[in-house]
Amino acid sequence: MDINGESIYSDYKRAGFGGRLSFGERPALIVVDMARAYLDPDGPLFHPSYLELAERVARAIVFFRNMSLPVFFTKVLYQKGLADGGLFVKKVPSLAAFEEGSYYCEIPEPLTPLEGEVVVTKRYASGFFGTNLATDLHIYKVDTVVVAGVSVSGCVRATALDALQYGFIPYVAEDLAGDRSQDIMAANLFDLSQKYAEVVPFSDIASQVQLILRNK
Repeated sequence: MDINGESIYSDYKRAGFGGRLSFGERPALIVVDMARAYLDPDGPLFHPSYLELAERVARAIVFFRNMSLPVFFTKVLYQKGLADGGLFVKKVPSLAAFEEGSYYCEIPEPLTPLEGEVVVTKRYASGFFGTNLATDLHIYKVDTVVVAGVSVSGCVRATALDALQYGFIPYVAEDLAGDRSQDIMAANLFDLSQKYAEVVPFSDIASQVQLILRNK
């Protein structure tokens, strides 16, 4: 991608974007919206690429649990009749799949939260908007959030952005996040990396976590 013949990366660097945020001391994993609506082949938001994504996210969940680090989950949920869906449901009618009691609302194995893990129900894109997520993260003394799930252009992006605005260090694991379009995903990951979050492979995050725990 070029801007007037100049590499977009060079242009952003020249303009003062792309600073670096150091990994903190108390990370948590936030798994965004990995529900059956996205993962079941009959789900309205299903995409084939999400099946392999789910396997990678499941491994990351196990890694965080094995490190005794907190894992948080978000899921979309609307009351019967969708009255609380507001304009979002009008704009994206497929969100009706998240009506209370729907099969598609649930988080399937092997991603299912364990008893005691925090599951945040939300109505809009960000895991923070209108929820207790920030408070819950503070209770666990979290300073860094690793955001995974779907979709990069929507709920992952919104959650990472709000994490920054709430004072948490946001990391997006680029291989643990998905979208329907690779081009749209790449553009959003680049934009996040330049303005709002660190975007790195999960292997880099795992190395940081292991280093932190070794030094404790």
